[in-house]
Amino acid sequence: MKHLIIITYAKIIQMIRKIIMSDEILMQLIFMPGINKLRNFNSLAKAYLEFHKAKRNVPAYKQFLKDKGFNKVSFKGFKPMISEIPEIDKENYINKYNLESRCEHGELPKKGLVIDESSGSSGSPTNWVRGETERKINAKFIKFGIEKLFRKEPIFVINAFALGAWATGVNITISCLKFAKVKSVGPEIDKIENTLNQFGSKHKYLIMGYPPFLKMFVDKSNIDFNNYDISLIFGGEPMSEGMRKYLLKKGIKRIYSSYGASDLELNISSENPFTISLRGLINENQELKNKLVKFSGALPMIFQYNPSDFLIESNSDDELITTICRDGYVAPKIRYNIKDKGYSLKYNEIKKIIKELNLEDQIIWSKTDLPVLFHFGRSNMTVSFYGSNISPTDVQEVIYRIEKLSKNINSFFIETIEDDEGEKILKIMLEKNEDISETLDEKKIKNEFFEVLTNINQDFKKAFSMLDDSEKTKLIFCDYNTDHFAKNDIRIKAKYIN
Repeated sequence: MKHLIIITYAKIIQMIRKIIMSDEILMQLIFMPGINKLRNFNSLAKAYLEFHKAKRNVPAYKQFLKDKGFNKVSFKGFKPMISEIPEIDKENYINKYNLESRCEHGELPKKGLVIDESSGSSGSPTNWVRGETERKINAKFIKFGIEKLFRKEPIFVINAFALGAWATGVNITISCLKFAKVKSVGPEIDKIENTLNQFGSKHKYLIMGYPPFLKMFVDKSNIDFNNYDISLIFGGEPMSEGMRKYLLKKGIKRIYSSYGASDLELNISSENPFTISLRGLINENQELKNKLVKFSGALPMIFQYNPSDFLIESNSDDELITTICRDGYVAPKIRYNIKDKGYSLKYNEIKKIIKELNLEDQIIWSKTDLPVLFHFGRSNMTVSFYGSNISPTDVQEVIYRIEKLSKNINSFFIETIEDDEGEKILKIMLEKNEDISETLDEKKIKNEFFEVLTNINQDFKKAFSMLDDSEKTKLIFCDYNTDHFAKNDIRIKAKYIN
């Protein structure tokens, strides 16, 4: 009986949602404050409906559940216990079952289907399918989100994500055509610069791309950014507050990050003035950081998201488990573990802590009370060194705290190796800019680098204090496009560790 009630309820909610999504004014209701209990229940109900449909209609998922010996979800009152459902991930599901079997009814739609692929930065590229319904929904929310950040002013979007078959480049172009002028140039500095020169400073530009490439573009370009209205939207990987400050000083007007993934959806959550101010306040106030941030190291990215669309949980390994609760997805994702580390907190809990610390005048409050996602990057994107875990975000933060590095370093790579006696060595390689204009005192910078890293990452601080040999930490400077960096492909996300 509970099963039928929840299924019926979720279907009614989906029907109401379709009506709301048909009108931009009604869409405001989705983000209305004060209804998070209802949103959270709707999330569970819709996740249960998607589970039920996938179990019945998706051959791969049906076989996956059979192999796991899982049959049905239990209930606590009228709440379906979604956390009981086995997690799927790239290894146990995507790589194990072919693409068609992961689609509804075991076949690809005959039309309206976009097939793209992930960049392959973590291995071989993977094909993903996006049907007409999901692309339309995503495009509506991208339009809605950008209009919230930039109002309904005319926007000139320059898509600097990798083009071709890659997921972000293809879908960003499709999504933005409904509300903006769009030029898709890919990660090509000359093409972006030519576009800005030819169309001039009268437009409001929004350039989208991976953080390292857009930083390289700003550094290498001859454009005087103070004469243009140019904002950036980053995707694909975290960025430090140091990078944001660095680019704003160069004349960029605003910078926002978006959280998404080829595996799931390209726009799961995004930054806004509230999350940016919260991240900055955490960066400045250790007491607030202690209360909100669970893990050592550089600051997490902070986003707000709609739980009615995405049920986001954390497992025992602190990995994010996401269920897409939207209807109409060709290849459903039920409790998908993308191997990202993080957790979510209630907006009102964060608000209460900020007020207790008398910091409410130092924050830009959100107009909605949607939950807040703390995202620490890929859970497997760290290197271990004497009990500490060091992430690319840690290293990026160090680079932007040392002025000589922020101006002169293009990229970096982290690894641990063992010497002939089995001793572990931390090796951080820094790639100099192509047109570096000053000599770097490498020995002095090394001392400063690891000192700053100890301030950022408390676990590394403990490990560093136990070292009896300064040669166990190495900072190696490489010329542009040499050594490890000769393998880099600017079209895809950078690879910072093996």
